[in-house]
Amino acid sequence: MKKQNYRIIIIGPQSSGKGTQADLLSEKLKLPIISVGNLIREQIKRKTKLGRKAAKFVKQGSLIPDELTNQLVKNKIKTVKTRFVIDGYPRDINQAKFLAKLTEITQVIEITLSNQEAIKRISGRRSCACGEVYHLKYNPPKKKGICDECGKKLFIREDDQPKAIRKRLKIYRQEIKKLEKFYKKQKVLIKIDGRPRIAKIHQTILKKLNVHY
Repeated sequence: MKKQNYRIIIIGPQSSGKGTQADLLSEKLKLPIISVGNLIREQIKRKTKLGRKAAKFVKQGSLIPDELTNQLVKNKIKTVKTRFVIDGYPRDINQAKFLAKLTEITQVIEITLSNQEAIKRISGRRSCACGEVYHLKYNPPKKKGICDECGKKLFIREDDQPKAIRKRLKIYRQEIKKLEKFYKKQKVLIKIDGRPRIAKIHQTILKKLNVHY
């Protein structure tokens, strides 16, 4: 397969499966993957200055400030250059505009999911202070309630509680409208239904990208 300079973003609400689809695209198209979640966890594990700052927000269950997230993405893009798939970024219009200054995005894949389904999926998520995240159904720890990486007890983040999830989804719905408008204007937005099976969604994405599978 001839390598094309795909510079893809995958966005969607919490638990829409965007991380899984980013991984599959990375493997299929041989693309370096930029996962904001993984970048943050790596910094926390290495106990870097940025990691120590990020850890405070993770522990509180708060979103990482744009200043920290933007710097992580900027540093990573310098290493992957012209071919990549980004998972979990941008989450708002300010981040999108920051990214636009760094590189030209070729496709934005938006995985759509209802609030009801998102809440159902997120309710099974469990977190660790070290930054690792599990799911009781889709990605359970080897030992119930214990982190595979550091052995600490897992917990439910405050923002993974139903009330907090609804609040986050409300914010997401507000921001996604701005992102859709931003990327529609650039003619790079592709909407994908997030309800089908993982393999089916992957096939649909490849079809939209004109990739034979």
